[in-house]
Amino acid sequence: MATPDFIRTLRATAGRQLLWLPGVTAIVFDDEGRVLLGRRSDTGTWAVIGGIPDPGEQPAACAVREVFEETAVHCVAERIVLVQALEPVTYDNGDVCQYMDITFRCRAVGGEARVNDDESLEVGWFALDALPDLHEFATFRIKQAMSEAPTWFEPTTVG
Repeated sequence: MATPDFIRTLRATAGRQLLWLPGVTAIVFDDEGRVLLGRRSDTGTWAVIGGIPDPGEQPAACAVREVFEETAVHCVAERIVLVQALEPVTYDNGDVCQYMDITFRCRAVGGEARVNDDESLEVGWFALDALPDLHEFATFRIKQAMSEAPTWFEPTTVG
């Protein structure tokens, strides 16, 4: 995954310490009910599409942009399906980030799925009963996007 320029600028002064960042995930369905996935170039695993908003960029606009940048598919964000603070991640270079993920259900409206940048080895549409091996992160988000339930979030307790 390419590191945005604004994060490189932050890292110049913050070093490798924890950065708290927004993140978006796009669960994109086509008219046949298939979901769009990409096989990541950094890990070789299949995953849902996502990324980091640029400063001032609205999360839904980021989801739409990331989908196009990675897959050449045009989509519209329909609704938020999940909001979740993720566990911190330590990258190979020692940088530590923690993301507040906002997951959107999106609908494809054009374009042909293809590798459109260097972040993916393959991209494609998958029937829900024929998904490749996915991390729980992805399967949970796909499940939530298929549901008409309200936006999912971690419940809190008072006291």
